[in-house]
Amino acid sequence: MTATGFLSQLLQLAIALFLAPLLLGWVNQCRAWLQNKSAPSLLLPYRTIRKLFHKDAVVAENASPIFRITPYIVFSAMALAAAIVPSLATDLPFAVAADAIALVGLFALARVFIALAAMDLGTAFGSMGARREMFVGFLAEPALLMVLFTASLISGSTLLPTIVETLAHREIAIYPSLAFAAVAFTMVSLAENARIPVDNPATHLELTMIHEAMLLEYSARHLALIEWASALKLFNYWCIGLALLFPYGIASASDDWLAILVATPVLIGKLAIGGFVLALIETLSAKMRIFRAPEFLGTAFLLAVLGMLVNLLLGS
Repeated sequence: MTATGFLSQLLQLAIALFLAPLLLGWVNQCRAWLQNKSAPSLLLPYRTIRKLFHKDAVVAENASPIFRITPYIVFSAMALAAAIVPSLATDLPFAVAADAIALVGLFALARVFIALAAMDLGTAFGSMGARREMFVGFLAEPALLMVLFTASLISGSTLLPTIVETLAHREIAIYPSLAFAAVAFTMVSLAENARIPVDNPATHLELTMIHEAMLLEYSARHLALIEWASALKLFNYWCIGLALLFPYGIASASDDWLAILVATPVLIGKLAIGGFVLALIETLSAKMRIFRAPEFLGTAFLLAVLGMLVNLLLGS
């Protein structure tokens, strides 16, 4: 590991930690504009996290160590995912760990701990949210794996840097397998990040909330870490989608600072467009019933499998 590569790795992680709340604020702002509402400040997520870090945490007396360490585990898992996803360069020191299956495992690790922590205190809302979260994850993870496997069939590897390098140097064309995978990945990312139509991040109604139901017992720094981790998860999913579908602009060498400096504004621009598209999808969609989630994610799984079959049969 060279010093330049290590600095590039730290730069990518720092940019992810900084841009994640900004992306969330941008999505909320775009959604307010599209709904003809008064938009919140772009920096509101930063202010919320800073305010929570300055408060004193209140923890229930019967809380186990799992409840206390979960925010740190969830945040660490999302930060590690942000470090291995090739958002700026493909040959960073952590690139050897950027396997598609390992990445899905990090998301699963965070989901399991947040669900265990939600059930730890035995509250009705926490247990309900944990069951719903595991239900959605059980349906979303196979579809996500199928999407990643479709891209791995093209590159011959499950390593994300190799996939990005292969796709970035291919001729610009419409590949039917990636088109199916793109639609499936969009549906999975909406479900995994608790966005409309699967969940509504702006509600606290018992019949609709999934992710928010698991956070009601957290406060102060614990809640700040989980909220930051949620923003990082959204950032990671969009970076994965950009790496698979729009890999152009990602630097090939971690010691090429000029390429990395060029890749940074390109990444910000792509995230800005993606945030607007997400806000548009949420504005045009309605929140579905939780019992309709299997149909939604089953369709995503079917589209991902179709993408694999198209690649195997047609080679494109």
